[in-house]
Amino acid sequence: MDKLSFNEGLLQFLRQSPTPFHAVQTMQSNLQAAGFELLNEEDTWHLESGKRYIVQRNGSSIIAFTLGQGDPAESGFRMTGAHTDSPCLKLKPNAVMPVNPQTGSALQFAVEVYGGALLAPWFDRDLSLAGRVEYRLADGSLGSALLDWQRPLATVPSLAIHLDREANSNRTINAQKDMPPVLALESSAADFDFNGWLVEALQTQQGITHVAGVLAHELYFYDTQAPAMVGLHNDFIASARLDNLLSCYVGQQSLLADQQANADGFNLLVCNDHEEVGSNSACGAQGPFLRSVLARISARLSSGDAAECVERMIRRSLFLSIDNAHGLHPNFADKHDGNHGPLLNQGPVIKVNANQRYATNSRTTALFRSLCEQAEVPVQTFVVRSDMGCGSTIGPITASGLGVETIDIGVPTYGMHSIRELAGSDDAWYLARVVQRFYQS
Repeated sequence: MDKLSFNEGLLQFLRQSPTPFHAVQTMQSNLQAAGFELLNEEDTWHLESGKRYIVQRNGSSIIAFTLGQGDPAESGFRMTGAHTDSPCLKLKPNAVMPVNPQTGSALQFAVEVYGGALLAPWFDRDLSLAGRVEYRLADGSLGSALLDWQRPLATVPSLAIHLDREANSNRTINAQKDMPPVLALESSAADFDFNGWLVEALQTQQGITHVAGVLAHELYFYDTQAPAMVGLHNDFIASARLDNLLSCYVGQQSLLADQQANADGFNLLVCNDHEEVGSNSACGAQGPFLRSVLARISARLSSGDAAECVERMIRRSLFLSIDNAHGLHPNFADKHDGNHGPLLNQGPVIKVNANQRYATNSRTTALFRSLCEQAEVPVQTFVVRSDMGCGSTIGPITASGLGVETIDIGVPTYGMHSIRELAGSDDAWYLARVVQRFYQS
């Protein structure tokens, strides 16, 4: 696949994936179409060498893996990891806010901030809603479905400069008070039937009838502006959720490309939910999902003591933690270390931190640089300024939980955690070429 086709596919993937649930659904569909077999965690697994499998947990985390010939305890796995979630506004359980007659009977939904969102860019955007809804049918059975309204439903209006003269110099944002979106202005807002609205959506969007009631929901607002190539020479990719769906797509496409060229490798892709809130969940990187899958693979394909085979397999494995890096911002160059400010469209970034906020070490750095040389891809390094704090990834969590050798990498990005982020149009393609080479190594 050439760069243009790759980027067009990335834009489509971003459009199809407004929430982690939709991202996993999209990836599962793409992988199954390519011949990956879906496994259920509740079932006994009958795995065969030479075949490809996927398994998901909570509908928001997914693992895809290929099984080569022989014993994985002797060869180990080539593993890549990313995350499916992004900072956003999430609907509270009691979504409809009490109507205040002084506000003109505005219909507003109550939200809480998911993750470390950059809040200012959420104002004055055309927002839609998507996520998962749990319901009960008339016969008493329970069901679950994904919804996506796909059109502008709401906005968070700014306060006019005339009423806040210091907005450009001394603005603060109160997540409880300032962020609830406005959906309607009508005298009947106080009588809005939220559950009835969801029931109607279940019928119109999914064809589900005889719904007796809605029991719970996980719904997220998202920006309806479509992903796009922007810039004088299409230098950039602009979109919501580049952190970190771009990396999920890179991992997916690299795994698919590898299968066309090399059907004998033990390769794996894991995309976890909840990275933006600490990864501490059953389906997050701090949970047992990945180790559980590796243990079940070893139990089916390795001979000898089960616990020892898993550990031998892990010690022969390598893990690429793929998450976006902070690109050198032309207006804020002083926020970067002068020798470690990665540039957009100059290749993937190796992320290093002395305090283990990234899992990179000299050995894994050398291995990755060697892969970049083989793929003829430029490579850069990011280290945060010594007087600033450093974010983290699933890399240290996975490394400490499994004991697997790990390197943190990613593409440089502007506006990380904004409602619309910016990446170089060359960099995801560069990274995919390296990850594909990694899977073939």
